[in-house]
Amino acid sequence: MNAFLKVAAVAATALSASTVSLAAEIDTVTLRLAHVVNEQDAYHTAAVKFQELVTERSEGAITIEIFPNATLGDERTLLEGMQIGTVDMGVITNGPVANFLEDMAVFELPFLFPSPEAAYGVLDGEIGQELLDRLSEVNLKGLAYAERGFRNLTNSERAVTTPADLDGLRVRVMENPVYIDTFRELGADAIPMAWTEALTAMQQGTIDGQENPVGVVYAFKLNETQTNMTMTRHTYAPALFVMGMPKWNQLSEETQALITEAAQDAAEYERALNAELEGEQLQSLKDAGMTIVEDADLAAFSAAVQPVYEKYGAKFGDYLPRIQDALK
Repeated sequence: MNAFLKVAAVAATALSASTVSLAAEIDTVTLRLAHVVNEQDAYHTAAVKFQELVTERSEGAITIEIFPNATLGDERTLLEGMQIGTVDMGVITNGPVANFLEDMAVFELPFLFPSPEAAYGVLDGEIGQELLDRLSEVNLKGLAYAERGFRNLTNSERAVTTPADLDGLRVRVMENPVYIDTFRELGADAIPMAWTEALTAMQQGTIDGQENPVGVVYAFKLNETQTNMTMTRHTYAPALFVMGMPKWNQLSEETQALITEAAQDAAEYERALNAELEGEQLQSLKDAGMTIVEDADLAAFSAAVQPVYEKYGAKFGDYLPRIQDALK
């Protein structure tokens, strides 16, 4: 055997040994991942992509079982389950997460991010990662930011082009004080409730509207009860791949690294897919008869919610000015 072949053989043997060694460090474990939306929603797409990546990269050692449609509870219940170890992990909207770590709500101040790309830069950068790490303070492990996306207003009563049009509308919002105060400042009757309850309330007419990204309106066929949508893009809502610390602490460092990387890759996949599909979904909603207002007076909306900044800006420590500096 010549010198080159000997070197190649030694390298191949070392690589094989390294691969075997790495595989040996990956836990054989089943993780239960839950979310509250249906199989047509982007959260499920992110969960499935994560499942595929983890299965492939662990060579089948790690099994991800997905529980959609709130089968294990609403988002608050899921997070509480993660804290005590009865639920392993989930894809959870940022709003409910902020009820456990208040500073997470800084991302959802109205009209904060001008574009998805601006949001990604902050979330994937120092500020976002710092807040993910701080979830350990409440016995949760933040893994990565997927997205719910830019939220828009829908309602069953009338086209909304200015804040005045919201007067008296009963609008479901997430159980999060920033959302509640944002819509109260806009003149709506803001009603906080879990998403599963909101779907029933819309069907029964006990609420007039809600606010969510286009993908949610499309996936849940909200046009069947909500005849109007205004492209307010009032808030960019992240979603988190999050795990309970009880389960996280049971995993080897190698498994933790694999899980974290797969979550980030799945999150980025879901973001890109959202961007690709939004135009098609909007057109489908229009074709189904939904009225889409694309020229609302967003300057008036932004001006109306300035009291929210006055009330909450200082509550987030230095996070708001740091984000604003990062966006310059």
